[in-house]
Amino acid sequence: MNSIVTFPNQIPVQEFEERRFKVFTDRQLDKIEAIQNLPEETLFEMKVVASVLPFRVNEYVINELINWDKVPNDPIYQLVFPQKGMLKDEHYERMAKMHREGADKKEIQAVAKEIRDELNPHPAGQMEMNMPELDGEVLDGVQHKYRETVLFFPAQGQTCHSYCTFCFRWAQFVGDKDLKMASTEAEKLHGYLAEHTEVTDLLVTGGDPMVMKTKSLVQYLEPLLQPEYDHIQTIRIGTKALTFWPYRFVTDKDADELIELFAKLVDAGKHVAIMAHYNHWQEITTDIAEEAIRRIRATGAEIRAQGPLIKHVNDDADAWAKLWKKEVQLGITPYYMFVERDTGAKNYFEVPLAEAFQIYREAMKKVSGLARTARGPSMSAGPGKVEVQGITEINGEKVFVLRFLQGRNPDWVQRPFFAKYSDTATWLHELEPAFGEEKFFFEDEFEAMKKGNG
Repeated sequence: MNSIVTFPNQIPVQEFEERRFKVFTDRQLDKIEAIQNLPEETLFEMKVVASVLPFRVNEYVINELINWDKVPNDPIYQLVFPQKGMLKDEHYERMAKMHREGADKKEIQAVAKEIRDELNPHPAGQMEMNMPELDGEVLDGVQHKYRETVLFFPAQGQTCHSYCTFCFRWAQFVGDKDLKMASTEAEKLHGYLAEHTEVTDLLVTGGDPMVMKTKSLVQYLEPLLQPEYDHIQTIRIGTKALTFWPYRFVTDKDADELIELFAKLVDAGKHVAIMAHYNHWQEITTDIAEEAIRRIRATGAEIRAQGPLIKHVNDDADAWAKLWKKEVQLGITPYYMFVERDTGAKNYFEVPLAEAFQIYREAMKKVSGLARTARGPSMSAGPGKVEVQGITEINGEKVFVLRFLQGRNPDWVQRPFFAKYSDTATWLHELEPAFGEEKFFFEDEFEAMKKGNG
């Protein structure tokens, strides 16, 4: 199969020149020309925050996605550059003092580790409850939270082309080996999948698998075309590359091989779903971003879009409506609006559930039915994915109407339940059962699962 299909009005691939990938981390803040005109205090704040939370940005994002006339309020600037408010005041002042006093690298790293440990680096039990075993051994780099879906973290994909400041997996990017989830062992992954025929979906995640060379991705995915993996119907690839480095799919040296891999998997009967992380419509305004989308879709793979609702970036119904409309126009399926997880810089990014629902509802009112496929606001909490379906009054009590979109026990799925209304609650654990109930219906079973690490 020819993996490249020409679309009407398509910009020919040859018009896009191969581009060198140039990235900056906290050690090169002084080399980023675009920020050198910012106030000196702002640059110091960046340095302080980047000592605790991961920072990485590339030239494409800097030069083509950020509107520097709107800084500091530009959403993509907030998405990738550290801001003082991302640390709690006490954490910021503690680290700022280290820098002002000229502390050495080891001292700064020690304080950074202490602060990180207070930021709930692994939410939702991902290091305790989701770790599967093969032949009595825990499988590093594999998570199995829901019956049908296995997550795989290839070691070669445990970084990103740029880092999102809100990332709930930030702990993987700070150089602490104890906080990493990764595997290089394809055989163990394949062995586990072969034994677990209830699994229909493999989600390759990270970091970002699209930082990998295509030859590395091939060793993980091509074996799944063998008959013993017929139960693996869907291969999902979670990526932000369509935003942060769309050249990966167009002009990188192995871009054609990547497109051919997608086509081969599709031709063999696998459903290939690119789980694209989009947070704002500005991310899909460049020609190269649209070309990457067209090339992927030409293989028969689909693109589904998801991302969290985050303050300072997209806490606005018009921004979501415009994003969803643009996605539908480009053939992308809006999939999830998540709630910012209770980890890392949540104090800066979190939006109360009541406000999140109103933003979601107002955005939905502005789009056609094809864009109303986005589910949310959804919390990926310990027990499962919990959606806020609405706010209403029942027997004189104002309540949140909730349901499980996915659960550790499949019997929980689609079961509605109710929580007392709150103006301030931002996560499931801050909600209380409605109507005088002492516990939510799933709590006792979930506690038993935690004790058994199930």
